[in-house]
Amino acid sequence: MKKLAIFFSLIFLCMVAFYFLVLKPEKYEEVDLYSEIMQRGVIKVGINTDAKPFAYYDNDKLIGYDVDLARYIAQYILKNSDKVEFVSVTPSNRMLKVSTGEADIIIAAMTITPQRKEIIDFSIPYDSAGQALLVKSSSKITSMGDLAGENVGVIWGTTAEKNMLNLAPTANIIGFKTYKDAYLALKAGKINAITSDDAILNRFVLDDSEVKLLSKRYSREPYGIGMKKGKSTAKLREVLNEAIKDMQQKNVINRLHKTWLG
Repeated sequence: MKKLAIFFSLIFLCMVAFYFLVLKPEKYEEVDLYSEIMQRGVIKVGINTDAKPFAYYDNDKLIGYDVDLARYIAQYILKNSDKVEFVSVTPSNRMLKVSTGEADIIIAAMTITPQRKEIIDFSIPYDSAGQALLVKSSSKITSMGDLAGENVGVIWGTTAEKNMLNLAPTANIIGFKTYKDAYLALKAGKINAITSDDAILNRFVLDDSEVKLLSKRYSREPYGIGMKKGKSTAKLREVLNEAIKDMQQKNVINRLHKTWLG
């Protein structure tokens, strides 16, 4: 798994290098992203729409914690909560999309880690979660210690994938592109557990009595807003930090947490 993680990191870096060195966008130049957003009048926000209750479709309407947070950011920066263009991302491609400018920022339950900070920049933390285990209600698995030789689902590109190298090194790690795919594999008996952030996994417990979330948490995952690394996002990062502090002081973050995460 360690070699596989390194392989995917190299693939990501190669893709970014290919974009800038080979494709050579004609109009690319290091411009201030905050000024560009203000001039454009819309902020492009990368959202993972497969991460209920953070972002998901309900009757063709995109809703969730991250969606509301993005609208608050738009209100703070552009004085209009509707001035948001949502860009669909996944855990495995979100850093690429913000690095190449397809999205201005990423709001996708994204944990701030030293490794990720080598590739992109982050705002200050706005919330946090903990790594947990989702199993069938009838499962005899009670902790990470029971996962030796068991098939455990992770979502490619998440911190849970990396953490499993230390938490359960003898487990059989099986990667999935989406949480829905992992959940269906658990229901079908192809895997024995899913590990990810508790706030994301709890969605399945709310909708399905045949699965349960084990009580222990194996990490503290501070969530941050991701953006392209470099001088071009320095002003934007400063403004985002101000927006987060403003929302924390006004209890907005607390309300979002209670509304969507319980």
